[in-house]
Amino acid sequence: MKLHKEGKGTLISVIIAIIVISAVSYYFLQNWALLIIVPLLVLYGFILWFFRNPERDIKDQVENVIAPVDGKVVMIKEVEDHEFIKGKCLQISIFMSPLNVHVCRYPVTGEVIYKKYHPGKFLVAWHEKSSELNERTSVAVKTKTNHQVLFRQIAGYVARRIVFYPEIGDAAKAGHEFGFIKFGSRMDVFLPLDIEVKCKIGDITTGGIDVIAKLPQA
Repeated sequence: MKLHKEGKGTLISVIIAIIVISAVSYYFLQNWALLIIVPLLVLYGFILWFFRNPERDIKDQVENVIAPVDGKVVMIKEVEDHEFIKGKCLQISIFMSPLNVHVCRYPVTGEVIYKKYHPGKFLVAWHEKSSELNERTSVAVKTKTNHQVLFRQIAGYVARRIVFYPEIGDAAKAGHEFGFIKFGSRMDVFLPLDIEVKCKIGDITTGGIDVIAKLPQA
């Protein structure tokens, strides 16, 4: 199983803590220490599994908007973005539970033209206002179809660390990794109103694979 690089520090810290706690527990409790050690090993197994980074067969995309993460579509709604688009657009939101793969991928192909980190609150990620109030990152790409697409990583109640790698001027390739969110969160994608939506609320998405919308031709 391939692990994501963002898990290295967490996994090392956790295994050291487990070794110390296990040693102390065995010293004082002998065989009864298994009641502590076994749950700790199960927890470590979950953390190890959380940081999995499965190989995906990523296709070249031009007009298609690809699901940026594994999760569940929880919102498809016309909204007004005041940060970058400065007008009305269509928001598609995908919620990630702690059980999902948390690799974040570009939804479209083009060039990175905007990036910003926003400190904020830690409302539950499915809360509608989390897109505006929570800690988040914003990235915009000018697509090869000459559209501007904005997308956000949003921290949730459990997720407390967002990592994103893009720099302005970078080439963005739909389905390819641009960041990671630790332990449950949400991603929002903001698209032109005349987009052709290819998903519905409740759909389960596979990041980098599933098509959630199609951009109008330039």
